[in-house]
Amino acid sequence: MENIEMNRKAVATLASWDPFNIGDDNYETETADVVAALQSIDDPSALAKVIQSVYEHSFEEWIPFEKCVEISYKLIGIKFEAKCII
Repeated sequence: MENIEMNRKAVATLASWDPFNIGDDNYETETADVVAALQSIDDPSALAKVIQSVYEHSFEEWIPFEKCVEISYKLIGIKFEAKCII
């Protein structure tokens, strides 16, 4: 899987997450920030902190860290699959 395909899958995964139940078309900026961070982060906890920070900054609403870890594992899985690390 190429980097472009990995990014598409990561974007789709984040879009379907919808942590604030406002519709999956309302997170474009946050999705871009998280996918950019995914390029350089391999640790699910570190990525979860970025996710939590990005969404909190945009929406001024806190997401429980456990939910961020859950989505970060999915994203890291997509990344590892793309790089054939699994």
